[in-house]
Amino acid sequence: MLQNSKMKEIVIISGKGGTGKTSIVASLAALAHNAVVADCDVDAADLHLIMKPKILHHEDFRAGYKAKIDPEICTSCGICYDLCRFDAVKKLDPAIEANNCEYEIDKIACEGCGVCSFFCPEKAIEMETPICGELFSSDTHFGPMAHARLGIAEENSGKLVTLVRNEAKKLAEETGIDYLFIDGSPGVGCPVIASLTGADLVLAVTEPTVAGRHDLKRIAELTRHFSIPMVVCINKCDLNQEISNEIENEALADGVKVIGKIRYDSAFTKAQIAGISVVEYSNNGVAEDIKQLWNQLEEKIEAL
Repeated sequence: MLQNSKMKEIVIISGKGGTGKTSIVASLAALAHNAVVADCDVDAADLHLIMKPKILHHEDFRAGYKAKIDPEICTSCGICYDLCRFDAVKKLDPAIEANNCEYEIDKIACEGCGVCSFFCPEKAIEMETPICGELFSSDTHFGPMAHARLGIAEENSGKLVTLVRNEAKKLAEETGIDYLFIDGSPGVGCPVIASLTGADLVLAVTEPTVAGRHDLKRIAELTRHFSIPMVVCINKCDLNQEISNEIENEALADGVKVIGKIRYDSAFTKAQIAGISVVEYSNNGVAEDIKQLWNQLEEKIEAL
């Protein structure tokens, strides 16, 4: 339990997908007994598969713009067809009768630039803000959860991440919960930046591979840029002990502490298949490693 009343926001990220980040987030939530969880990996949200949330509230997520032709007004002059550099204006099949309108908008190809609408002499094209996904507030057996579903081929994931974070903070404030665990996106792009900006602490999950070592350096550069303290967990650490040691030494040289080393264990996969967290599936082995990670993480949070 935190000694002060301020909620602490911890973001768990990784350099790439498949490092075990989401499984670790679920286990930390199970061990904390006092946390709100936010799944900010909105491009590939999967934390709900373990958390099994009961949805209490949901709302549509709207972002960006898409063109829409009003066939009642359109005179089929073809100006929009000629000007669209994204080939989003398509000619209709002559067999289709649509009030003499010969064109339609390909919603996937449309980039929302608005050129067609601006130059349409009849003002027959409107720029609409489409529904891109859904935002959810839920309850789980671990506590409150904020998460989202982004539509297929939709963008603006950074904006949706911000909405999920804000919803999670709101849930934490309403319930007086101490911890907010954010399952961030892999990499260092826009969704990751939206996940960690303003956080209290970053837990970077890596693995002992050449790619994992390289990606961890990029994450470290990103967190330094935003002046956010970072700690590291090496998952599957025993698969390549030499690289694990190199990662730890390089992290220490950069002033970053490795607070967790998790052995390779099939319990990760078996727990996923069972739809539960690793610490619920097992009481020893890899579960002990995760419990030690939580103890170290809790000490770090207390010191913030």
